[in-house]
Amino acid sequence: MKILAAGDIHGDLQLVKRLVEKAEKEKVDLVILSGDLTMQEQSTSNLIGPFLKANKKVALIPGNHETTATADFLAQLYGVKNLHGGYLKYKDVGLFGCGSANIGLFQLSENEIYDTLKKGHEGVKDLKKKVMVTHVHPDGSLIGKLTSHFPGSEGVKKAIDKFKPDILLCSHVHEAAGMEETIGKTKVINVGREGKIIEL
Repeated sequence: MKILAAGDIHGDLQLVKRLVEKAEKEKVDLVILSGDLTMQEQSTSNLIGPFLKANKKVALIPGNHETTATADFLAQLYGVKNLHGGYLKYKDVGLFGCGSANIGLFQLSENEIYDTLKKGHEGVKDLKKKVMVTHVHPDGSLIGKLTSHFPGSEGVKKAIDKFKPDILLCSHVHEAAGMEETIGKTKVINVGREGKIIEL
């Protein structure tokens, strides 16, 4: 399975165009958008459609710049999967996620973040490989050292410890784009705006 994962698009349609070209060139099976699709709920048009025109499957979560309702609206409008509190199975790979963050306009508490991830994990717990998708990075991560504004999430860290996903895909901290580290047995990747290719 080949994934193109990106986040923090913030309504940038030129960026969407580049990501679609990358998805086509790399022949990915799935595109994952890890939140902050919009800039404070503005500019929702042409964010998902271009991927579908290129015949790419899409899964997304909200960031702290849009509500879960906006992510649900986009998912329903385009027939794609919102992983926030949900899951997606692809062969022997299970994906589950939680959007938003522990700060910002549409923040969640640490308990809400963990409980949302737990709910999604229930649907994929028996699968061979698991990919967790969040907007915010885990507490204590190297990603957090690059910002004094965005605290890591204790809820995400607890989910890593409990569910031991193979990979965590996140974004949120623009300065950490492309950064990779390992926490326990989980590879943590800040996918960044330009996107990362992940092969499973």
